[in-house]
Amino acid sequence: MMESRIKVLGHPVHPMLVMFPIALFVAAVIFDVIDVAGGPGFLGELAYWNILVGLIGGVLAVVAGAVDLLAIPSGTRAKRVGVAHAATNIAVLLLFAAIWAVRMAADDRAAGGALVAIEVVAIAGAALGAWLGGELVDRLGVGVDPDADLNASSSLRPRAADRQLGDIR
Repeated sequence: MMESRIKVLGHPVHPMLVMFPIALFVAAVIFDVIDVAGGPGFLGELAYWNILVGLIGGVLAVVAGAVDLLAIPSGTRAKRVGVAHAATNIAVLLLFAAIWAVRMAADDRAAGGALVAIEVVAIAGAALGAWLGGELVDRLGVGVDPDADLNASSSLRPRAADRQLGDIR
């Protein structure tokens, strides 16, 4: 059985937690882009605080995700995708932590062009991490399907049954 190990009222906690850091980091990047483009100065500071709260939420999501990751059997595609998902998202957190630390030392907490470029790279990493998480849930059934196929092919390759349905259509 491949259900999530940490649940609240029957629902897996990890997916509940990941939306907050993702939304906060995306909002921070949007605020910083507007700030760097000459928008209101308070947006840079707002972005700084979004990053801080996103980091806190991200650490909580990592803990919940680690518990679920440890339950995935070794030697499966699901384990490999899970490790890639975790590593990607931890790298994103580390990038945002470094950005936050640099900004903590600045008087106005603003980013500037180079940090915004790093933020954009981090958001691209978050998108990849989110896709890998979707692959775990939607394709491999991890955390949601008691009869999960932990070795299902990538969603980038159609399943044999999907190809046969395509022939019928």
